Formats: sequence, structure tokens, C-alpha cells
Amino acid sequence: MEGTLLAHCGTAKIGREELALVPAPSGTATHKVIPHHEVISALVDTLSLRHIAPVREEYAVSKDGMKMFGIMELETTFQGCRFALGIRNAHDKSMRLAMTVGYRVLVCDNMAFSGDFTPVLAKHSKNFNLIHSLDIGVSEMQRNFDPMTKQVARWRESQLTDVSAKLIIYQAFIEGDIDLPKHLAGPVHNLYFNPEHEEFAPRTMWSLSNAFTSALKQLDPVPQFRATAKLGPFLETRALLA
Repeated sequence: MEGTLLAHCGTAKIGREELALVPAPSGTATHKVIPHHEVISALVDTLSLRHIAPVREEYAVSKDGMKMFGIMELETTFQGCRFALGIRNAHDKSMRLAMTVGYRVLVCDNMAFSGDFTPVLAKHSKNFNLIHSLDIGVSEMQRNFDPMTKQVARWRESQLTDVSAKLIIYQAFIEGDIDLPKHLAGPVHNLYFNPEHEEFAPRTMWSLSNAFTSALKQLDPVPQFRATAKLGPFLETRALLA
């Protein structure tokens, strides 16, 4: 899972070019309206200055054009993962301009908006500077790439005995440490001990993480994302104790 955009509460998905066709209302003395396409164009330019480009993009706009939600998966990769970025903007004061980043990002038109960290959260005040805000946000994003990369590397190096792996699965499902659907315990066990891909044959925390996330794909997108978000801290605690 990198970036997931859900549009099921009155929005429709469109391409980046179509964003320029969405009309923007006039601002007021206290509220600065920034057209959706200008937000995305400025973000792409800011990323480009740091030699980062999106490899996949999705956008959704409300029927009245007032709200925009989007995700970008970035070409920056590490350890078989790809960073993603979520963005949202509004003309009607219903939400702030926001950007969230990580290797698990969910943006939904029901206002669910989550990543590993959120470097931009700004009001559309009369003195708001889009370029300055995005520049600071993208810089903060890059500074946080390293900790996330190190976490995955640590999981790859964290060797597990079969007993330890079974205990972690038991804690997750039976003891309810992260409140996962109990019917997925069997699939997690099978995917870990009988991996479908050679990459996950080593008995490591990274392989166990993949077994969990693969099994969680049986859930609907929002429950899947919420469960995956809980999974990261749970496994990180176990990796540090391993």
C-alpha cells in the first residue's frame, strides 16, 4: 500500500489537466482562494526542484468544485517501498490546505486523511503564501524520509524465531493488542510460513509485516488502511524488542 484515494461521498475522479477547468470563486478580505490546479502545479514544481517526480496521480473533486482531494506516488523508492503524498484543498472554508506523506497514505472524500506525517496544514488566510508553505512542507518531507527508510531496514535485519513470529500473531489477534479481525489470523500465519514470494522467505519482521499487510487486503479500503496504520507501531515495538 502506498497511496489510496477513495472517492465515494459525492466526488468524481478527474485528471490533473481537468483540474484547470474547475472554476474557483473569488476570495474575500480574509479568505484567499487558491485554485486546485495551482496547488498541484506548485507542488509538482516544488518537488521537481528537488529532483522528485510523481509516477502515479489521482484526483477527485466535489460536484460543486469546492473541494479537491488527491494522491501522488513518488519516484523516490527504498527497500522495495515507494513514498506517497496526499493533498487536499477547499474553496469554501470547509478544510485547510493539507499535505500528508509516508509509505501508507489514505485520502478520502469523507475527510479521512492520513499518512506517516503531515508537514503542511495551513489556513487560506489573506497572507497565505502557497509556494513558501509547500517549500517548507517538502523540505520537512525529505527530512523524514530517512527515519522511515531506517525503520524498514531494521525490520529486514530483525530475525525472528518461529516461536517469536507465532507470539506476535497471537498478540495481534488473540490478545487484541491492535484489534484486528480475528478471522485474518490464519491467513497471516499461512502467508508468513508459506510466503508467496521469495523476497519474503527470510524469517524477519519485514516478512511478517508483509504477511499482515497481504492478509489485510481482504478488508474494505478504509478498514484496511486503519488496520495497517495500527500495525506499523505494533510491529516497530516488537522489532525493537527482538
